[in-house]
Amino acid sequence: MPGMSTGLSTNNPSVVSAFQSTLLHQGLVVLLILALVAAAWNILRSVQLRQARAAADGTFVARSRYSSPEPVPRRLLRISFGIIWIFDGLLQAQASMPLGMAPQVIEPAAASSPSWVQHLDNAMATTWSYHPISAPAAAVWIQVGLGVWLVAASRGTWSRLGGVASAGWGVVVWIFGEAFGQVFAPGQSWMFGLPGAVLFYCAAGVLIALPETSWATPTLGRWILRVIGLFWLGMALLQAWPGRGFWQGQLTSHTSPGSLTSMVQQMATTPQPHLLASWVAAFARFDAAHGWGVNLFVVVALAGVGVLFITARPRPALVGVVAGLVLCLADWVLVEDLGFMGGVGTDPNSMIPMALVFVAGYLALTRAPAPTEDGRVVPIQATAASTGPVSLREKVLADPTYTFRSVAALGAIGIVLVGAVPMSFATLNPRADPILAQAVDGTPGTFDHPAPAFSLVDQNGKVVSLASLRGKTVALTFLDDVCTTDCPVIAQEFRIADGYLGGASRRVEMVAINANPRFITPDYLTAFDNQEGLENLSNWKYLTGSLQQLRHVWASYGEAVVSLPAGAMIGHSEFAYVIDASGNTRFILDTDPGPATEATKSSFSVMLASSIESALRDK
Repeated sequence: MPGMSTGLSTNNPSVVSAFQSTLLHQGLVVLLILALVAAAWNILRSVQLRQARAAADGTFVARSRYSSPEPVPRRLLRISFGIIWIFDGLLQAQASMPLGMAPQVIEPAAASSPSWVQHLDNAMATTWSYHPISAPAAAVWIQVGLGVWLVAASRGTWSRLGGVASAGWGVVVWIFGEAFGQVFAPGQSWMFGLPGAVLFYCAAGVLIALPETSWATPTLGRWILRVIGLFWLGMALLQAWPGRGFWQGQLTSHTSPGSLTSMVQQMATTPQPHLLASWVAAFARFDAAHGWGVNLFVVVALAGVGVLFITARPRPALVGVVAGLVLCLADWVLVEDLGFMGGVGTDPNSMIPMALVFVAGYLALTRAPAPTEDGRVVPIQATAASTGPVSLREKVLADPTYTFRSVAALGAIGIVLVGAVPMSFATLNPRADPILAQAVDGTPGTFDHPAPAFSLVDQNGKVVSLASLRGKTVALTFLDDVCTTDCPVIAQEFRIADGYLGGASRRVEMVAINANPRFITPDYLTAFDNQEGLENLSNWKYLTGSLQQLRHVWASYGEAVVSLPAGAMIGHSEFAYVIDASGNTRFILDTDPGPATEATKSSFSVMLASSIESALRDK
């Protein structure tokens, strides 16, 4: 999947420092939002107290929208998934996220999926790789904001909108971060997290978004349990399917381990507390010795719990809930390894969210209001103090809980926007952040001294000197015309930078000087240009000359050129010089491509283009 990884170490200090600095600055914005929320609440509360005093004189009647508490299952989903979203947001703040998310999370999730899934997920991976600071920082605040929204807004329209926002972002994460929960990938299992943890976030969001009257009867609980029951029966069938490797442990030390054994062995090597690692390793050994029996137990347990859920009757469902919780907890610890270990874990995996959903279904089944003697159910939501309509002003002034929900929800939306706005710009920006190039080569050095003169011939045999280029900004580098490694990458970075300049490229000359003492005739330069697609770049000049002329230019620019051992290619210094229209060197950039990925090439091109634009502005 091209463009996903930057090739840099996940703990690169330049990137980690920039990421933490961005989080700190955005965190100050979040604190400001919270301060504004607190101030707004205090102001509105003061107004409410004055209205309450007026009410004592009979001039104002307070109204309340709700005559009963929030349904217990809804409150469970809202608060639990709010906390999980906040926890997931904090996981996104790990130092390894900027450079580790794409190659260690997104890429493995999509690797075994069909090509159309890989191409779809590559869009998110490319955005993350090209913008390793703004994208992960955005994910932090979007998820923290969603969590605060769900926890703070308990009732009414604001709360339901929080459910919609949670489900919407969950769909984005499920598709682009989890590759559709790997439902299209072979070899997946309920035990490994199928169909993706975030799908249960989406389900919870939809349930929270439903009108509260939906929780007034056991009907919603029955539907939740039946859907979960059918899902578990399907997972039992998938787990039992022959040929998928789950019936096999590890017969001998010379045979390949089964799917479950292999998964657990891999999880045991994840950095984690020793006690947890020992439990996971012990289960891996047990499954290796008793793979058939372990899988039989899992199949029977999944099918049995599924049947109990499908009955949608309180007593069988209770047994199913207890058994399901035990099974989920065991799998979460022994197979999923808590889901968030290793530095790039983004969530607690599927077992905890799944358990919360079916527990909420059971509570909806058993905790619904009892019907009256005539068979009717008293609605959960009602206006208690007035039969007439209640205006927004009356709600805000008369109902402290409504005021708090509204102000808190607006604050949470503000936190979400702290992440969503930069994420939107990053998604629309096809250019990689310069931080990647800086992480490889450092920031450009700034100078202001005359550039050494030269007079050579270009690929067409025309004499070109630095003096003849006066009046234009020059981006100059040295390239080996028969190199097959770094030089083609550098040439492409110059070509991309020229494209980034747009109309300003008319005032710029892209110049390369031959750095190979063996192949110095113009036909080698032309062959290199044709190979790299530079022949149609109107402001591209590739210069050469006699060996004496070249050595003089190399020396004047400090370009070290040596023959590598055993007749290999030429080794030479890799720098780029930005020379302004007056002939003064303004910037020197290290052009060592390092991990030559599409992201790092684009990143260096952005940095080169920015340096050229700076020289143009200072003309």
